[in-house]
Amino acid sequence: MCIKSHECSTSIAVHQCLLQILLVLSSVIIIKDGIKVDHTDSKTIASNSAKSLLSTCRSTVQKQLDNNPDLLSIPTILDSFSDCVEQGIVNEIEKANEEITFQASVRTEMGELLEDYACADEKLNTTEPIRTESWRDKKVGIMIERPSFKIHTIENFVTHEECMAVSEMAEPLLEDAEVADGSGGGQISENRKAKQAAIAVDWEKEAEGDLIAQLSRRVYDYVNHALPFEIKENGQEELMSIQYFGRGRDDDQPRDQYMPHCDEDCTGMAFRPGTRMATIVMYCEVPTVGGATNFRNAMVHIKPTKHAATFFSYIDPVTMMTDSGFTEHSGCPVIEGNKKIVTQWVRLGVDDETPWDSFNTREYALRSACVDFDFVHRDRRPILIRFYCVAFFRLSGCQNFRRGKPITPNGSICPFDSLQT
Repeated sequence: MCIKSHECSTSIAVHQCLLQILLVLSSVIIIKDGIKVDHTDSKTIASNSAKSLLSTCRSTVQKQLDNNPDLLSIPTILDSFSDCVEQGIVNEIEKANEEITFQASVRTEMGELLEDYACADEKLNTTEPIRTESWRDKKVGIMIERPSFKIHTIENFVTHEECMAVSEMAEPLLEDAEVADGSGGGQISENRKAKQAAIAVDWEKEAEGDLIAQLSRRVYDYVNHALPFEIKENGQEELMSIQYFGRGRDDDQPRDQYMPHCDEDCTGMAFRPGTRMATIVMYCEVPTVGGATNFRNAMVHIKPTKHAATFFSYIDPVTMMTDSGFTEHSGCPVIEGNKKIVTQWVRLGVDDETPWDSFNTREYALRSACVDFDFVHRDRRPILIRFYCVAFFRLSGCQNFRRGKPITPNGSICPFDSLQT
């Protein structure tokens, strides 16, 4: 400090010294006798809650012993204690879920408010990663790494030559981009203004050094590096070339962009086999203004860099539950310049016999809902599902039902994989 170094020789120096002393004093906490200090964090709260629950249950069991000392056996005491703890845990989980739901709604509302600001801020750079790693000599930015969702950036993921190969194949196939229509098809929507073309990979040319096959192999290699699924190319969707065009600041037509959306179910529900669970977006050409990829609920903003890629997954490999909205993302409006990307949506549970488009229908979604259909408690299911499943099983030769499950004429349980519509 300045006082120790004898620098308070002038009035200005004295003023500065006093400011330093005040700053030091402002960071000191003085605890006097008779003052109780509680340190609170999530672990402390959980520990105190557990202690309180156990104490309550001990008191409950003790009262039962005091009232009936000769009637309670050790198993009865243990059961009583277990029931008390179980109910207490259920109550705590309900409280936690209510709080999580509330906080999620606040987070979503904040994301909606910040979306326009994030896309409009031309000076907003890519969010700083929580850490960086290396994969095949490429710098990887770990933006978020959670059990049910991950967001990574990978520098120099795609080469200029690979981009040109995709662009040349896509050029004659470009058409207005579509969004899913809920029945396995697509439809034009104002939520997504762009041009797109599906690029089939000729895997037979991979050994010959085909550039598109080479790029696609790198995609699956990275997915398998980030997730423990050993994904193969068989039955997967085609690569998608997507192009957004900027028309300047003075253009009054709707901008080329993709409004906030999820690439698959992101409601925190159980994963459905055959659906998407990860995405890689590769940037071949980047605009001078606009075109960022914005994950509004995760507070991650990615300003595209030429030849880089953004990877994100939306599944927990352990629990097989989907992301609960954190990977909802948008392609910000392209103002000046063009944005050309190559996207691969990656599915889990597809192969040559059951390719991606065999899962991509409303009929499959409804049939999947019938797998564990319980006719005893069918009133608990939506009316559309009830009517569909009853008709579905009966048309499949399962005319009667036993213990809530469909049975064949010979009395055996109807196997789902043998049902035909």
